[in-house]
Amino acid sequence: MSVRIGAAGVLTGVLVLGLAGPAMAEPAGQRVRLVSEQVLGKITFQGTTVGGLSGIDYDRRTGEWVLICDDRSDRQPVRYYTARQGKDGFELTGTKPLLRPDGSTYPKLSADTPDPEEIRFDPLSRDLWWTSEGDRLPPVLIDPAIRRAHRDGSYAGALPLPANLRMSAGEQGPRRNEVLEGLTFAAGGHLVVSTVEGPLIQDGLSPTPAAGALGRISVQHRSGRLLSQYAYPMEKVFAQPVPAGAFANNGVVAILAVDEHDPFRYLVMERSFVTGVGNKVRIYEINTAGATDVKKIDSLAGAKFRPVRKKLIADLGNLGLSTVDNVEGMTWGPRLPSGERSLVLVSDDNFSATQVSQLITLAVR
Repeated sequence: MSVRIGAAGVLTGVLVLGLAGPAMAEPAGQRVRLVSEQVLGKITFQGTTVGGLSGIDYDRRTGEWVLICDDRSDRQPVRYYTARQGKDGFELTGTKPLLRPDGSTYPKLSADTPDPEEIRFDPLSRDLWWTSEGDRLPPVLIDPAIRRAHRDGSYAGALPLPANLRMSAGEQGPRRNEVLEGLTFAAGGHLVVSTVEGPLIQDGLSPTPAAGALGRISVQHRSGRLLSQYAYPMEKVFAQPVPAGAFANNGVVAILAVDEHDPFRYLVMERSFVTGVGNKVRIYEINTAGATDVKKIDSLAGAKFRPVRKKLIADLGNLGLSTVDNVEGMTWGPRLPSGERSLVLVSDDNFSATQVSQLITLAVR
């Protein structure tokens, strides 16, 4: 069974095609423009509530897309969706639960329930790799995780995490809801590269309207061995919250290798939300070459090191979207007829009536 997302009348709020954004004043020779925006309505599919779409990936060998849902088995079991892209937009083609080692589904909001955030096709095995943020509500500590699943959702293993990414009851380790959001493969699939959303506790405060922060990018061999970590400078929060003192933050929500064989260059997406103002989502190209390996530096606060280099390539607020919502996932799609690469983004509506699920296609030259 397949359901068209964007077909008239049933499943979507709006489908916008062919919108061109302004020329970007970013790196010379590289331009980003909006190709299409697809906004999903509040729908169900094969007995599941579609929403919370926080990660997306594309298999160029088969033309299949996967999207992960961050439902912590609250509505239905932890799951992912498959989709195809047609002339009328993306259409869902299936959904499968992501299973525990014993073959069962994850229980609802327990100490064993993951918080799914990202999903990637393994370029070598063709399995799926996905991340969980874990949780930090002492005395309950759930470590973040990078897990593998077969295409049927069955458990295929897990990647050992660096020690400093594990939850701790002390004043160190990841903050709650600021852990593993980004995952990508590099060097033909031999490297697994992940990002934390915000700084580790020992690395300093989260971003504020007055100052940015330092996150970490981890580079591991696919067997799990930590090869290096790099400091990533996050931007400060773009506005003051309304009312003063309300929630405002910025963090890294996705990372994507620029070229699957290049171990140094990546796209990084930062997503900022400010109460009473809204979202700002920016995409940067980064280069880890020449950056200091900080895996042996316990705390970045006050330490001497060289962070990764970054340059802005797109601010979604400048591309003509109907709205900039909680965009969290990105992947390279098929090459466009123009010869440009397509970069496809997805937003997480948090299952909220006031937010939307977007599928955004950009052209990158």
